[in-house]
Amino acid sequence: MAMPVAQPMTKPGIRKQILALREQLPAAMRAAHGAAITERLLRLREYRQAGTILGYMNFGAEFASEFWIQQVLADGKKLALPRVNHHTSQLDLFWVEDLENQLATGLWGIREPVVELCERLTMINEVEFALLPGVAFTRDGARLGYGRGFYDKLLARMTIQPALVAAAFELQIVEQIPQEATDVKVEWIITEQETIACSENGNP
Repeated sequence: MAMPVAQPMTKPGIRKQILALREQLPAAMRAAHGAAITERLLRLREYRQAGTILGYMNFGAEFASEFWIQQVLADGKKLALPRVNHHTSQLDLFWVEDLENQLATGLWGIREPVVELCERLTMINEVEFALLPGVAFTRDGARLGYGRGFYDKLLARMTIQPALVAAAFELQIVEQIPQEATDVKVEWIITEQETIACSENGNP
């Protein structure tokens, strides 16, 4: 069930509401939800068929992606992680093989690849499967990020689009999100309760 967000709502309004709800989830419940989401992600056909994966390191109360990322490496897939480039205000992608030694805490407390220890992707179209973070989502794939547009700009640079997947708690699913021309929709949303195929809900 989508959260009953009153309409019309602005992006900042939805973001504030959903972040507050997410913060209220007890840690034990977040962990249980995260484990269920991880299992669903690993079963997704698009993940199983992909050899190159774009992930992200979680922060705050969002889905704990690190357990899934560890399995990506255990499955023998190539893993790319993002790092904020402060000069271009965009995301640079780096291949990572060792989470303990190739990452360091960066902007907003998020663990990022250490430039000197990782190889940068020169061909971002190599990515076949991308897990995208976000604050809120609709069942047809609309995504509300944290307001900086990093991932929309990254996806706009890709001439070959990978499978776009989001992992979110069920409380992050809302009825509507205002959309702009630069907003990119996801194809799949994985929650602790269901695997949502956005194409079946109006996302072409």
